[in-house]
This record gives sequence, C-alpha cells and structure tokens, in this order.
Amino acid sequence: MPAVKPQFTNILLVVLLALTAWHAFWKPDPPNNQLRLVFTAEANGKDLVFDQFLYENPSGPGQFRVQNFRFYISNIQLSGEDGTYFEPDSYHLVRFGSQSNKSSIELNNVLLKSYSSLSFSVGIDEPANSSIEPRGDLDPNSQMAWNWEVGYKFVVFEGSLKMGESIQPLVYHVGFSENRRDLLFTRPIEEDLIGTSEVSFKVDVMKLFDSASVLNLAQLQSVKFDRQDARVLAENYSRMFSIEEN
Repeated sequence: MPAVKPQFTNILLVVLLALTAWHAFWKPDPPNNQLRLVFTAEANGKDLVFDQFLYENPSGPGQFRVQNFRFYISNIQLSGEDGTYFEPDSYHLVRFGSQSNKSSIELNNVLLKSYSSLSFSVGIDEPANSSIEPRGDLDPNSQMAWNWEVGYKFVVFEGSLKMGESIQPLVYHVGFSENRRDLLFTRPIEEDLIGTSEVSFKVDVMKLFDSASVLNLAQLQSVKFDRQDARVLAENYSRMFSIEEN
C-alpha cells in the first residue's frame, strides 16, 4: 500500500482545522417569526355592541351605550427559553368601533423560537409621553393627544347614559404618566413561535367601571383632568384584560 504523501496530509489537516474553527464560531440565523395579538372587546361575556343602551350602570340608575373605545398598548415584551424579545418603537393604538369589536397588533421579526410570558403596558412610558417625536402609533396631532400639554390619552371611552327620558354624555379620557399600568401574562407551557402565530385577549369594558372600584356613572359622568379620578379608572382598566387559553 503506497504511503500517504506528506503534502496531502498537510492539506487534510488544514481542512479539518478550518472546519473545526467554522463549527466553533458559526451560529445559525436567529428565528424570524411573527406574532399577532388580537384584542376582542366584550361586555358581560358577550361581544361589545356599540350605539345601543344595553349596559347597566354598575352602581346607580340607567343604562349606557358605548360610542368610542380605544387605548394605547406599549412596551411589548416576550420571554422564553432562548431569551427575551423587546419590540422596537412599541406603541400601538387599539381601537374598536361599530364595524368591528376586534383589533390586532402585528409583531414582525420576533427573534425567538418560543415564549412563556408576554407583557405590555396600557398607556405610554414617560419619556415617550413627554416627547413630540412621532413613533409607532404616537402622533401629537391625533385625537389621542391632549391639546393643553404634550402627552397622550392612554384610554378613551365615550358614550351616553340614559335615565328615563334623559340622556347624558359620558366622557372618560385618562392619560397622566402615572396612569400607565404594566401587565404580565404567563402561559401554562412554552408556546412555539412558528411562522405566524396568534394570541388572543379579551377586553371587558364593564371592568372599566366595575372591578377594583364600582362606579356610579350618574355621579361621575366625565373624567379628564382630575388625578384622583384618573387613578381610580387606571386601577380598573388594568383589570380589563385577560388572555384566552388555547
């Protein structure tokens, strides 16, 4: 059997060393998945109906109707076995109307294979809330910005309360920086992110008035600039959200 030539042996050794080095430093491309967050507005466990006097005043006379319901979601974060994903420019306006009680947010380029927890804020963090720089869905010229100072309305609810033959407007605009509420949702098991996935949330508008505090809408028909009233509503709207299990 002929002997292996030294030159061939050297070439083979160089190739093996190159493959070893490549294997040590090569990392696979990170996953590139999409996650859709779907929010469904409800009341009393049923789809929210607009423009009809269907809902009872939680702590007083009359029935109310919903005419405008919207809020900001920000700082969306996913955590899982392979790390944490922070959505850049994470500012989204979730709005509902008579045409649809659903609204969705698309998270693109999620660099995770799976997640076990999801968090977001209802409202805007203070640096963004005190800036006029547009980012995400933030626009200082929108109907969600105050006209008396730089800052955004975090939650807007508008409707009417009917008591007998009398109809009174309901206007709740909440948006001081301290009214931001940070919510965390955990999954029973690690959820895979493959291609485009979806997670659904129920948003119970009744809990805006009947959760941490029970409100009489006849006595509190408007909240805009009062910090104490805004704090009460913020504690309530932090309880509006629940995640739907698969």
